[in-house]
Amino acid sequence: MELFVIIALLVIISAIYSYINARFIKLPGTVGIVTVAIVGSVLTIIADKLDPAIGKQLSVVAKHINFSSTLLNILLGFLLFAGSFNANTRRLKRELRPVFVLSTLSVLLSAAIFGAIFYYLTGFFHIRIPFSYCLLFGALISPTDPVSVGNIIKNSKLPSNLSTIIAGESLFNDGVGLVLFITILEVIRSGDDKIDIAKTLLLFAREVFGGIALGVILGMLGHRLMKTVTDFQTIVLISLSLVMGISLIGAYWGLSIPLAAVSAGLFVGDNTINIDDKERSHEALEKFWQLMDEMLNTILFVMIGLQMVNLPYLANYWLTGSLAILLILVARWLSIFLPLTFLRRTLDVNYSSINILTWAGVRGGISIALALSLPTSPYRHIILSACYFIVIFSIIVQGLTLNRVIKAGLKTEK
Repeated sequence: MELFVIIALLVIISAIYSYINARFIKLPGTVGIVTVAIVGSVLTIIADKLDPAIGKQLSVVAKHINFSSTLLNILLGFLLFAGSFNANTRRLKRELRPVFVLSTLSVLLSAAIFGAIFYYLTGFFHIRIPFSYCLLFGALISPTDPVSVGNIIKNSKLPSNLSTIIAGESLFNDGVGLVLFITILEVIRSGDDKIDIAKTLLLFAREVFGGIALGVILGMLGHRLMKTVTDFQTIVLISLSLVMGISLIGAYWGLSIPLAAVSAGLFVGDNTINIDDKERSHEALEKFWQLMDEMLNTILFVMIGLQMVNLPYLANYWLTGSLAILLILVARWLSIFLPLTFLRRTLDVNYSSINILTWAGVRGGISIALALSLPTSPYRHIILSACYFIVIFSIIVQGLTLNRVIKAGLKTEK
């Protein structure tokens, strides 16, 4: 199928789903779009069962989209740049310690805890999955999704400090999660149970610090160029080329595109490009990227729903999917509780906030993209289906009930 046809159909479907939600269902943006998209995909699967000719026409978009490649190599840079560009950097600096701990140590703990418990529980139910694959699953599902998190907390009643911590964590924890995922995947492919620590540290340094350096350097260059002109069209083109350049260079050099996009977005967003007091280019650019953020988010969540058309085997994995939902919540809670217990003197977070931080840790498209990138194996469908169960549960159930959890947590704190 031609690229233009795919893009056109994707935009049309996104517009239809968005209209249905805004006009009739009226759920919060992210939750509503995903819900409508899932219902649409289920109806498509049913239509395919009843009449394969009709189902084939309805599912043509989903089957021609490489979701993993599209998200990780194209959409992710734009979404993260938009989110970080409009982030409140002053609040982020105040909450830097808890953000750093949650985006690094907590991700590693969550992956290890989830992998270990998932291995033993699936074995208890006579579902044989190697421990290395359980850890791989933990690595791809532990990082919270910045796109999903940003959309859901936007409509929540979170206190400003917790909102900043959750949003900041989601922007930075992808680097750690991706490096951990790549490392474990390489160990599985090599068939060697021993992890080369030196190689792992080198990979981590190249991905994380190289990505941050790339983002800062290109962010500085882009900011300097934008600050020298007043033509808004040129400014927008520079900002778009900045994100595209990050994606191209990051992919070529093996650097973390998410961290590069976040670093560039934070730098450009925190430094005005207005030439004088009367000129308002920076404010206009903020509105442009806010609009881009909302439009691309809608398309992304429609793509998440459409991918269910390609996963007709989901009905075979209710047990592992349900276990995975429970275990990721337990792993998330423990990965916050343990650092908070040992670092309570340096982290300005109360114990009563653990439940809120746990419930607000929403998973999304990045986890699905990583699961879809898994090589063919007897365990791929189990991990992919369980990943979908977690993502759908976190976006819809956690998204709809987050305000209740916040209210209960704040009452406990008082």
